[in-house]
Amino acid sequence: MTEFIIRLIADGAVLPVVIIAGYALLFLVPKGHRFEAYSRILMAGITAYLLAKLLASVYQPTGERPFEILGVEPGASYLPNAGFPSDHALFVGFLTLAVWFETRRRGITIVLAVLTLLVCVGRVLGLVHTPLDVIGGLLVASIGALWYLQRDKSAILPSTRVKHKNIVH
Repeated sequence: MTEFIIRLIADGAVLPVVIIAGYALLFLVPKGHRFEAYSRILMAGITAYLLAKLLASVYQPTGERPFEILGVEPGASYLPNAGFPSDHALFVGFLTLAVWFETRRRGITIVLAVLTLLVCVGRVLGLVHTPLDVIGGLLVASIGALWYLQRDKSAILPSTRVKHKNIVH
């Protein structure tokens, strides 16, 4: 029963993150701002993915995953690589950040953040990642999220324009 619960949170909790984030990003992003929002999301995702692959090629804390070191069966699905950074943590972290920055919906973001933490904990309990792997995935997703800083600047610019009055000399 414990194995089923670990697999459920490590792998199964990704699906609700995708569904909730998909709904939020399709229906809660303001209509007039969707192109800009989706452009930022695309760039954040590409940046995070490429950074993760670069990091994986130059740094691996260990050549084996925890279940391989312990000689047991994995408790969750995994890709045949050394595991740093965690692709699952990166993906759910990326979606959570995209929803927060593009919708500013606190309730949905909290639900996504809890599910993201569950996925990360499940990956460690399933012995397919170390805590460093999932922290690395979340950090890489956060670096990709730097693209969302453009959103804040564009939201500020119109309100900071100074209206010039005709000055008579």
